[in-house]
Amino acid sequence: MKNYSKTVEWMFQQLPMYQRVGASAYKKDLSNTLKLAAHLQNPHKNFKTIHVAGTNGKGSVSHMLASVLQEAGYKTGLYTSPHLKDFRERIRINGKMISEDHVVEFIQNNESFLKNNQLSFFEMTVGMAFWYFDLAEVDIAVIEVGLGGRLDSTNIITPEVSIITNIGMDHTAQLGNTLAEIAGEKAGIIKKSTPVIIGKKQLETTKVFKRIASEKAAKIIFAEDMEPPGLGSDLKGAYQKENIATVLAAISELNKLGWNISAESIQSGISKVKDNTGLRGRWEILQEKPLVICDTAHNADGLKITMKQLIDLNKETIHFVIGVVNDKNLEEIFPILPKKAIYYVSKPEVPRGLDAGILSQRMLKFGFEVEAFNSLSNAYQTALKRASESDVIYVGGSTFTVAEII
Repeated sequence: MKNYSKTVEWMFQQLPMYQRVGASAYKKDLSNTLKLAAHLQNPHKNFKTIHVAGTNGKGSVSHMLASVLQEAGYKTGLYTSPHLKDFRERIRINGKMISEDHVVEFIQNNESFLKNNQLSFFEMTVGMAFWYFDLAEVDIAVIEVGLGGRLDSTNIITPEVSIITNIGMDHTAQLGNTLAEIAGEKAGIIKKSTPVIIGKKQLETTKVFKRIASEKAAKIIFAEDMEPPGLGSDLKGAYQKENIATVLAAISELNKLGWNISAESIQSGISKVKDNTGLRGRWEILQEKPLVICDTAHNADGLKITMKQLIDLNKETIHFVIGVVNDKNLEEIFPILPKKAIYYVSKPEVPRGLDAGILSQRMLKFGFEVEAFNSLSNAYQTALKRASESDVIYVGGSTFTVAEII
């Protein structure tokens, strides 16, 4: 393990990684994570945490919270996934990514343990984050769930507050085929006597959350029951209003627990999320003429909001650069995509990427105007050449599609 790039390559290749290969990488228990935590002397017990789960919005909520906590003067860790460009985006302190040297050091020091116990990519990354946050003596860390909640590797922490943003139909092979089943998995992060914030009231999920919170004697707060926030953010997606309300509900609980987060810190933190945390790919404007927007929304619930916002721009023509993964439920997302758009289709450069030929055939059958390309870069460059200044180019369908273009 000589250098950073070789180290990260080893992590990607050695062990399964859900984002790249899909369901086969999903572990159904926490035994490996607990084993690694014990091997590292339980670093996660040495700092305070906030735990964030949900189908959509958990990334934005995690980054907003971290930004606010930074503004309030706390040394703040932030663990999120997946990354867009650089593995180190997953582990940050006060917005600064973990150094390459620390990544190399962690793997070198623990390589034989990681190999012998066949830890997954995600398990070792969670271990690395907890080790690094402990080493740096953070005051608090915002920890985003990777997948689900109950069996997610992050679910060994005892947080100050738990947050569940919303529930949609995603990762059904792992989490269940109904909203109630998925809610049951996400509710696995609710801890005994620990307040839980629910970002969105949904008929099928509310009773699940209430039941589990009651069993755990956990105070439950529904963010939408609170005063609607009048705060502006540098994150411009229409869906951020709901996320801001969720963050405010969480901060209100933190202040009750003795944290000191002022109204000024809240306002400043929410208005400077990108600067403070490096968050990208959330209704991000890449250029103005023609207008180019990218967004990582990739399931029906997320796309419904972004597609409405896209259509409401009322631009002459929508040029849509799209790539998806092969386990995507296309029948669910096709009706949401704008019919009056030109689609530039390609396969994201990951093993899970859906072949452009297959995607374009399925889209043609659905009545879309489609052209397939051998790379997302070619698809995007073609859209840029063809779009007039009064058009809009939207890049999305998958986190990987956005990652390749930005």
